[in-house]
Amino acid sequence: MKTQGAAKNEANNAVQAAAPAAAPVEEVIDFSKVEIEPLFADCVDFETFSKSDFRAVKVKECAAVPKSKKLLQFTLDDGTGKDRTILSGIHAFYEPEELVGKTLIAITNLPPRAMMGIESNGMLLSAIHTEEGEEKLHLLMVDNHIPAGAKLY
Repeated sequence: MKTQGAAKNEANNAVQAAAPAAAPVEEVIDFSKVEIEPLFADCVDFETFSKSDFRAVKVKECAAVPKSKKLLQFTLDDGTGKDRTILSGIHAFYEPEELVGKTLIAITNLPPRAMMGIESNGMLLSAIHTEEGEEKLHLLMVDNHIPAGAKLY
């Protein structure tokens, strides 16, 4: 038989477990010291833009390229059933293991380009800015519910 105090504690614990979790505190970011590049003055016509194939890609593997300080080699699922390799010079900003499993955005119809003897088939999209004289780079990462190969418009 439970004591009255034990029964009360059990009831309080059940109420607390059922209560919704507190809303996460939103991080306040100070952009007052950020410098961005000016927008291009030249316009691109819609036909030219529409030839670019932007896709969601899932990072299956990521590794530093031997003998390179900058390059990371990505093995990506682009939804075709065949792995896609893209090299990106972002090692100063990311360690390979932190990118595995992420959903990124790539342009997939660029011509292949060899770097350090490895063929890169596309380009990952990043946002770059300068803050207090230091370059900052952020890969565009999207919701993991977006499937590999989803086309961006």
